[in-house]
Amino acid sequence: MDILANYGTILIIVAALFGFLMAVGIGANDVANAMGTSVGSKALTVKQAIFIAMIFEFAGAYLAGGEVTDTIRKGVIDTSYYTAQPDVLVYGMMSALLAAGTWLLLASYMGWPVSTTHSIIGAIIGFACVSVGTQGVDWHSVQGIVGSWIVTPFIAGIFAYGIFVSAQRLIFDTENPVANAKRFVPVYMFITTMVIALVTIKKGLKHVGLHLTHSEAWVYSALVSAIVMLCGYLYINRKFANQEEDHSFAGVESIFSVLMVITACAMAFAHGSNDVANAIGPLSAVVSTVQNMGELTAKSSIAWWILPLGGIGIVVGLATMGHKVMATVGTGITELTPSRGFAAQLATATTVVLASGTGLPISTTQTLVGAVLGVGFARGIAALNLGVVRNIVASWIITLPAGAVLSIVFFYAIQAMFS
Repeated sequence: MDILANYGTILIIVAALFGFLMAVGIGANDVANAMGTSVGSKALTVKQAIFIAMIFEFAGAYLAGGEVTDTIRKGVIDTSYYTAQPDVLVYGMMSALLAAGTWLLLASYMGWPVSTTHSIIGAIIGFACVSVGTQGVDWHSVQGIVGSWIVTPFIAGIFAYGIFVSAQRLIFDTENPVANAKRFVPVYMFITTMVIALVTIKKGLKHVGLHLTHSEAWVYSALVSAIVMLCGYLYINRKFANQEEDHSFAGVESIFSVLMVITACAMAFAHGSNDVANAIGPLSAVVSTVQNMGELTAKSSIAWWILPLGGIGIVVGLATMGHKVMATVGTGITELTPSRGFAAQLATATTVVLASGTGLPISTTQTLVGAVLGVGFARGIAALNLGVVRNIVASWIITLPAGAVLSIVFFYAIQAMFS
C-alpha cells in the first residue's frame, strides 16, 4: 500500500509508456491485417492504406473505444486474490502490457500476423501463475481461446470460399462480366455494409452510450446499407459507363476496387473501436488501482488521456512497422485481386459478427488469415504458399506461451525495482 502512495505517479507514467508500446504493437500487427488484403489486391497503395487507417483507426479508438472497460480482459484472472496485495496486481498488469507489446513488435518485425488479444491474455496468465498460483486463472476461458484457433479460421475460410465462388459464378464466368459486376457489386456493397454496420453498432456504439435493441440495430444497419448500395450503384454505373463492351477481368476487378476502399475504411473504424481495449484495459486497471489506493473494482472509468494515447499508438505502429505484416497477409499466403480481397474481408467481418453474438473469444487476425486461406483453396491448393501458412500457424501456437514467459520475466524485474 505504501508503494502505491509513494510511487503512484511513477507507476502510472511507466504503465502509460508500456500501454503506448502495446498500442504500437497493435498498430503494427493487427491494423496491418485489416489493411493487408486491400494493399495485396492493389486496391490501395501502402501510403493510401496507412492514411485511411490513421484516420479511421484513431476515430474508432477515440470516438467508440469505450467510456467503461473491463479492467481484466475477458475475465482471465480472479482479482479477489489481489485484494490484500493490490501492488502485485499493478506490477502484473504493467508486466503484461510490456510483454504483449514486446511480442507484438517482434512478431511484426518478422512479418507474422499474430493475435493481440491472445498476446495480452497469455501475458496476464503468466504473471497470475507466478504471483498467486494457477488457481487464480480461469482455465475454462483459456480452453475457449485455444478452441478458437481452429474454429474461427475454419468458419471464415468457409465463408470466404462461398463468397468467392458466388462472385465467380455470378460475374466472372458469365458472357459479360463487366455488366454483371455493375449489377451485383452494389448487392455485395449492401451485404458488406450490413455486416460491418452490425459490428460497429453492436461492439462500438454501445461504448458512447448509444444502446440499441437487437431489432433497432438491424433496422439502422439495413437503412445505412441501402443508402450505400444506391450510392454505389450510381457511382459504378457513372464511372464505368464506357466499359460495357469490355469483357476483360481487369474491368471487373477495377469495379471491385471501389468496394475494397469502402470495406477498408469501415473495418479500420470497427477495429479501432474494438481492439484498442487490449492496450487500455490493463492500463486503466493500473490507473484505477493506484488512484483508488489499492481498492479493486470490477469496472473502471477510463481517464481522459488513455483513449487518445491508445489511438496515437496504433497509428504510430501502423506507419512505422505495419508494412511487413501487410505483405504477409496481402501477398505472402496467396495472390490477391480486389475480388479475392473483398471475399476475405467480408468473410472476416461476417465471422466477427457471428462470434460477437455467441460470445466466442476470437482473434480478428486468425479470422482474416483463415478467410484468405479460404480464397486460396477456392483456386486450388497450388495457389497457397504452404511455407508461409506453416510459419503463421506456428506463430499462433507460440503467442500465448511467449506472452506468458515474457510477462513472468518482466514481472520479477518490475517487482524487484519497486520493492
